[in-house]
Amino acid sequence: GDLRSFLRWAADRLGYPTLAEVEEAPPTAELEPICDDYVQTDEEDMGMTYEELGVYGRLRKISRLGPVEMFKRLLHEWRDRASPTEIAAKVKSFFVYYSSNRHKMTTLTPSYHAENYSPEDNRFDLRPFLYNVKWPWQFRKIDEVVMARERSYQESI
Repeated sequence: GDLRSFLRWAADRLGYPTLAEVEEAPPTAELEPICDDYVQTDEEDMGMTYEELGVYGRLRKISRLGPVEMFKRLLHEWRDRASPTEIAAKVKSFFVYYSSNRHKMTTLTPSYHAENYSPEDNRFDLRPFLYNVKWPWQFRKIDEVVMARERSYQESI
């Protein structure tokens, strides 16, 4: 992302080689001791790469896609990268983490918004922040699309 690009640029152009080491280091919360045979990484803990997380974040925040539409978009965009079953698992995983942690993104005490205007700093972020982390309807729809894709693939063989 942008931060990594800046660190590489600053290391090369401004002569700070330590920034290159920071950029190359695997992201980790360092909650467990680092050993010769084990290094805890954020990507392993989350089950998704930062590149994937950036894609999910842009589709959620900028494109305003929910689980089903995000899955359908990624079916098209990642058709050569992963199977429908793998894409479904990744999207579901993202939305479980997203909904479990969304409340942490609200910086002020939640309040009722009866209209778009409000003097509070979160006035432009009217997205819900409490979700059913199981997403039953949405995940069932994703599963239906996966099964339909698998059936049509089997019939074409």
